[in-house]
Amino acid sequence: MPGRDYRRAFRFDAATLATVRPALEGFVDRGELSGVVTLTSCGGEVVQSDAIGWSDIESRTPMRSDTLFRIASMTKPITSVAALMLIEEGRIALDDPVTRWIPELAGVPVLRNASGPLHDTEPAARAITVEDLLTHRSGIAYAPFSEGPIKQAYEAALGDPGMNRLTADEWLAALGTLPLAHQPGARFHYGHSSDVMGFLIGRVEGRPFREVLQDSIFIPLGMRDTDFWLPQDKRPRLASLYGYDEASQTLMKLNPEMYDEPPGYTPGGGGLISSAPDYHRFARMLLNNGELEGVRLLRPETVRLMRTNRLTEAQRRVPFAGMDLWTKSGFGLGLSITEDLTDNPYSCGARGSMTWPGVFGTWWQADPVHDLIMIYLIQHQVPVTANSGSTIATGRGAAGRRALPVYQRGIYDALRGGSGPVRQDSAV
Repeated sequence: MPGRDYRRAFRFDAATLATVRPALEGFVDRGELSGVVTLTSCGGEVVQSDAIGWSDIESRTPMRSDTLFRIASMTKPITSVAALMLIEEGRIALDDPVTRWIPELAGVPVLRNASGPLHDTEPAARAITVEDLLTHRSGIAYAPFSEGPIKQAYEAALGDPGMNRLTADEWLAALGTLPLAHQPGARFHYGHSSDVMGFLIGRVEGRPFREVLQDSIFIPLGMRDTDFWLPQDKRPRLASLYGYDEASQTLMKLNPEMYDEPPGYTPGGGGLISSAPDYHRFARMLLNNGELEGVRLLRPETVRLMRTNRLTEAQRRVPFAGMDLWTKSGFGLGLSITEDLTDNPYSCGARGSMTWPGVFGTWWQADPVHDLIMIYLIQHQVPVTANSGSTIATGRGAAGRRALPVYQRGIYDALRGGSGPVRQDSAV
């Protein structure tokens, strides 16, 4: 926000900030979470940072501020920025049909009923566009967020959304054998759209998507620990993934397969590993209208476009994973934008805040009202279904998720209790 020194404008109550750590430690002490890393900044200055508990319980390896996490769908905003950079260069456009680069999706039929028989289809009314991919209105689904035969078809054809031995070309060919769940542009349906966007970017550039992200975003922003692949020398820094075993009421360590070399499958919807300091740099770039420390990735008007709701009123009435989310938040080009703070599980603090979380409990938010960035990283797997959004967000069936609102409230309570002003358009 040019012309305003937010470090002077907003102050935090130190005593209230100090309560955040012990409150989060309680979740670790009770065995609900293995550990958590948080990072909070205002005006680019870090005002709170904690590494609590264990990155690996069994070896008693403590969390560190630079511990690495599978950030899952927090990958999507990064992929979207890469796409918007190509749009600024005039190499792609929002209304371009994706079949220009991905012919595998030409002529794909559409289910008449998203949960109905796979043979009951109709032709697509129009081609999928770049904007459809960025707004999850392509009709391309995810198996976990689907119901009926299409769910099993996705699982059989594509396998695990996050870890896959297929090449990008093989994966796109398999995707092209599946019908769309909805007509292109008709409604928001969470799915592999960002993965397709990443592979489209790779084809436009004529090189692997991983290489594009390294050269265009990670190296320029100094994000040294963000990648689709984790070499052996960095693996001790990766936080272990845990699930909650209801029978024993204890955390159970999970062991996802790891790549031994850089993979061909680099899903732009959820494949990245990163750290709190790295993602903080990405979020600061967005909050600073596309620029960080003299490095500009996007023009301010492009960031404003990214943060502008694209869903129609009819589309906003359709629940997201069982939640009434789109009546409270809009969805722009790759991330959500807060409009109503009341009972909004993914947002807090102020209208206009932008975010998109990850399925393993990772969450971030950039609040332009207070020039505030919050990052919250855990590794906690919960079952995902087409209607499980409230469970993922609030902790029912996954008790460790209740720690997120504790962190959120603690930060905004500290801001509200500080001696500096809080803007009148704040909703804390």
